[in-house]
Amino acid sequence: MFQSTSYTGTKEKNYELLLKQLQALLEDEPDVIANLSNASSLLNQFLEDVNWVGFYLWKEDQLVLGPFQGLPACVRIPSGKGVCGTAVAERSVQRIEDVHAFPGHIACDAASQSEIVIPILKNNEIFGVLDIDSPSTSRFDEQDEKYLTKFVEILQTYV
Repeated sequence: MFQSTSYTGTKEKNYELLLKQLQALLEDEPDVIANLSNASSLLNQFLEDVNWVGFYLWKEDQLVLGPFQGLPACVRIPSGKGVCGTAVAERSVQRIEDVHAFPGHIACDAASQSEIVIPILKNNEIFGVLDIDSPSTSRFDEQDEKYLTKFVEILQTYV
């Protein structure tokens, strides 16, 4: 049985607990969609000041909407387009302080002001991305990037 958890430690300790919770959620489940669904729910419950948490999966040479928490979103994103497509094209984390200053930003939720996107790899190929939006500018810092990258590294072993 699951219940909402209150994270009361330092940011680092809270992230370490999150990583342990993710590992426990995934370790006995082979289904990718179930794992991505639980991962998006876990992150949505853990992170403060976010309005969208989810995954886009690489299919037929484009990103296709996967499990998420938040308002309905764009369904397909080509490589190189928007923050998610740029993360795929460059195979690198995109931490954007102000999405309105990002050339070619795709606005799925008008409330989004900042975004972080982390590529997910399987067998050294793009599997998809973790995408998180916030209604505040400069929401994501270096520590968020570090631990969300670790989150994706754990997740990659279960996709």
